[in-house]
Amino acid sequence: MTQKNPRVSRRTALRTLTGAAFVNVAGCLNNDGGSGTPGNRTTSLDGQGPLQRIAVDGTTLVVELSEEADVDQVNLIQPDGGLFGQRDVVTGSQQVSFEIGTTYVPGEYRVLALEGEETVGESSLSIQPNLRIMEMGMGKNQPEKMWNSSSDKITKEAFVSVENRGSGPDAITQFLFVGDVPYPSDEEGTNYADNDEISGIYDPDRDTEVDEVVIEPGEKLTLYSYRSPFAFMRGEGTSCESEEQNGSFEVILETQVGADRVSKSYSIHYSASEEFDNCEITISED
Repeated sequence: MTQKNPRVSRRTALRTLTGAAFVNVAGCLNNDGGSGTPGNRTTSLDGQGPLQRIAVDGTTLVVELSEEADVDQVNLIQPDGGLFGQRDVVTGSQQVSFEIGTTYVPGEYRVLALEGEETVGESSLSIQPNLRIMEMGMGKNQPEKMWNSSSDKITKEAFVSVENRGSGPDAITQFLFVGDVPYPSDEEGTNYADNDEISGIYDPDRDTEVDEVVIEPGEKLTLYSYRSPFAFMRGEGTSCESEEQNGSFEVILETQVGADRVSKSYSIHYSASEEFDNCEITISED
């Protein structure tokens, strides 16, 4: 943290549940005569084969069959060529499903429709999340973006809106603030960045810290912090000074699928104050 206008170098980054989506994923038919581009959200099955529709619904892969389909079994093949799962087709049924959850390996999957031991239909599709941080702010400056609570509690917390633009679900397992915030998530503050058992995610409905939050393909949601990243603590993080200060920090979301992370950088400005916890904070995107 530097005073007046010079900016500091960034510290090393460590690592309302709303909306739902039913997302169609593109099929690339081999035996049914259709075509499509894996990764798109709309299937392009031509309706001539046994596979009519393949979609990711939340954390479930749904396969719909034609009324005339003579299919005994549907297999789901994962990206490495191994069998993810198989489902017997009950007589008269036109749908089977596979629970992919948030521990699947992202990549291209194949759906095989079998009659006995013969493959009578096949389609491939890409299942992969794509999370983006859309907006971030602190409760003190934007209380209307926070949950309904006492102003004293929400002023020290933060929110982040996240969108999944991909074709597969994911789980957010940690909500971190690293850098020049008053109470960061690393060793200069709450020190939970390296602790996988602490998420830093608050669920207002349950009034508790939760282990993870699932975000479905096409879904937008808002996360709230639990560990008060904007609380001024003596001897921790950044305190107010008699002169203005400028710095930077990163918001980091640790995710489960592919052990990936999503981050976004922000600039932070502290007004001058004679008290260690009484300056105004302004946040802007880098």
